[in-house]
Amino acid sequence: MPLSRQYLIAAAVTAAFTLPAFAQQAGTWSLSAGVTRIKPSVDSGTLTGNIPNVRVGVSNDTRVTGAINYMATEHLNLHLPLGLGFRHDVTGDGTLAGFGKVAETKALPITLIGQYRFFEAEARFRPYLGAGLSYVRFYKEKGSTLLTALTNPGGPPTGVSFKSKLAPSFQVGGVYNLNDKWFVEGSYTKTLLKTRGTLSTGQTIDVVLDPNCFTLQLGYKF
Repeated sequence: MPLSRQYLIAAAVTAAFTLPAFAQQAGTWSLSAGVTRIKPSVDSGTLTGNIPNVRVGVSNDTRVTGAINYMATEHLNLHLPLGLGFRHDVTGDGTLAGFGKVAETKALPITLIGQYRFFEAEARFRPYLGAGLSYVRFYKEKGSTLLTALTNPGGPPTGVSFKSKLAPSFQVGGVYNLNDKWFVEGSYTKTLLKTRGTLSTGQTIDVVLDPNCFTLQLGYKF
């Protein structure tokens, strides 16, 4: 074999072993998809009006979600979750404990998080911490027959609306690189969210939601 060819083969082999196989370098984009479970940590106030100690609980929900990521540097990643919203039942608590659903709503969190990823860009596993802001939009709210019977017996159905809010979000998670393109990512996000429900009959109720968000996704780097 000619000497020059030997040098070329040796250089190619050396490059193959020295190039970062799992690199998440500055300028890298990625997409991911999987599932997210939202579990509110509810601390309910009481409904204003004449009936004492009317409180509420809020159900969990699990949906298919996605995300877009952009590595601004080798350690700073910008994370934008994608989804079509979550559906939550609002159930009676306090005086109404055990009576069932009083309302329902959909919630769409629009979130941007900056993640600091530890270890080097070529590491197979990279844990991270993140912080950002979430705008949680509530829509398609609907009161139940129980709510009408409680607040407006004999009258038209009682409507309800929840105030959309901007809230801080904090995240911990990790990325495991399967190869140079595919990865698995898991994260836990806590959003510090409080809202107010307003009924068409005039009563209001303040509710701390502080949702816990658990996400597992499969992703692809470009």
